[in-house]
Amino acid sequence: MRVLDIMTEKVHTLRDSDSIEHAADVLSEFGITAAPVVNAAGRVVGIIGEGDLLWRRMAGYPGTHEAGVPARPKLVAEVMSAEPVTVTPQLDVGEAAKKMIYYNVRSIPVMDGDDLVGIVSRRDVVRSVIRTDETLTREVQERLDAYSGGPRRWRGTVVDSVATIEGSFDDATERTVVEVMARTVPGVAEARLTDAPPRGAAATDVGYDFD
Repeated sequence: MRVLDIMTEKVHTLRDSDSIEHAADVLSEFGITAAPVVNAAGRVVGIIGEGDLLWRRMAGYPGTHEAGVPARPKLVAEVMSAEPVTVTPQLDVGEAAKKMIYYNVRSIPVMDGDDLVGIVSRRDVVRSVIRTDETLTREVQERLDAYSGGPRRWRGTVVDSVATIEGSFDDATERTVVEVMARTVPGVAEARLTDAPPRGAAATDVGYDFD
């Protein structure tokens, strides 16, 4: 499973010139813990989270002083984390999770070259791995049925996050398509295909003719 399978594509961003108050309003309004920061050219230059907004506005934050009063940051650019950790859409979710743990971050921008294409959070990762086999079986079957577009040709079951697809295949290309569809269901770790009629299906459902 790749990052693109679980990431959020609609990303709420902030400008480096935005006020800290505006940043707090955005995070609160959309119920997010962090947001990528872009400059005037739209390039990602940082990320800002709730922790940045909180502790860097508290008294005693290191900075210039005037008349003995600690300076208080006012702009996103002053409190954001510059050069944020990023991942690509094709990266394995497990590798993304390792980055989150290693760098102690909760959200990571997803970059396709210089383009921001999404954001992935620890919550997204947890949701993708903690899913019941029943839920995965239902989602795999829905994808298979949608692809066949007619009588059920394949039956998918998931046990311990491994999907088994039973049915017949017209050619190697169709096998590959079916395998990829099953494997990209968030939470499926592996897909196995068997060239046999799905259990409980009529012979005509899968193209078999015994007359």
